Amino acid sequence: MEGINYSKIIQEVLKKHSIDHFQNETEIQLIFDKENHHYQVTHLGWKELDRVYGIIIHVDIKGDKIWIQRDGTEVGVANELIEAGIPKENIVLGFHAPYKRKFTDFAPE
Repeated sequence: MEGINYSKIIQEVLKKHSIDHFQNETEIQLIFDKENHHYQVTHLGWKELDRVYGIIIHVDIKGDKIWIQRDGTEVGVANELIEAGIPKENIVLGFHAPYKRKFTDFAPE
């Protein structure tokens, strides 16, 4: 982690997902709590008569690891973080049950 600014990298990766690909009255919002290290991409608005609201991506920094709590993307946020220079062993797939994490190429916790 030394020399790598995890917060900055996460923000850059999540900003790429803020482009609204949806139609009607919806938007993508970036929520960055830099002090407590919580980062989210949310989708909200209206699609015809239906309310749209949900977290697309949720990433936290806990200690020296990046925890991906929610990943609703096709490409995979973990893959984007790796491309940006974050080692796999510093990424936890928090959306997997703890017993399953040891079977991934990522940090178990």
